[in-house]
Amino acid sequence: MQDQYRTVARAGVHEIEINKSRFLCALAPAATEEEAQAFIARVRKEHPTARHHCFAYVLGADGSVQKASDDGEPGGTAGVPMLQMLVRREVRYVVAVVTRYFGGVKLGAGGLIRAYGGAVGEALDVLGTVTRRRFRLATVAVDHQRAGKLENDLRATGRAVREVSYGADVRIEVGLPEAEVEGFRAWLADTTAGTAGLELGGEAYGDA
Repeated sequence: MQDQYRTVARAGVHEIEINKSRFLCALAPAATEEEAQAFIARVRKEHPTARHHCFAYVLGADGSVQKASDDGEPGGTAGVPMLQMLVRREVRYVVAVVTRYFGGVKLGAGGLIRAYGGAVGEALDVLGTVTRRRFRLATVAVDHQRAGKLENDLRATGRAVREVSYGADVRIEVGLPEAEVEGFRAWLADTTAGTAGLELGGEAYGDA
């Protein structure tokens, strides 16, 4: 797994106008191709009268899945420049749909390439990106008496607390960079006087 990747901070839409044509770039995070396709379908439904809904998406922390569509624009003038912009900006797990309302003025191949790629680039600038890092999931089991203070200590030291569940004991799931696991084990033992248990789980990505 990659140690980290960048993705769009939030879903949103950014519009530009070029020679009376409107280009609406909708961006959203997408974990799977199914999510990406569902987002594309939703945008199409929201703009039934638009002439083109070109799209591109990049999935996988290493960008292993890449798809693009010109949706009726001349070949290579829409989906590909959109995809190239996503790849150049090194964003992953993201889908972009550019909806075009034709304004009556033809832009030519070069104009289309600049418009579609530019719409994606501007949308990324407006919506922003976040970096997500790879974490080792770890579950801390502690008695109810110590749980509140321990949770506060975890947050105060910048640990990524993901979930807290209450049962016979309190279980707190945290995300740890792999290099910090042993140091965390020692810190936990010291902080709880050796009363807390630690179970290591799989790996996931979280905000850096």
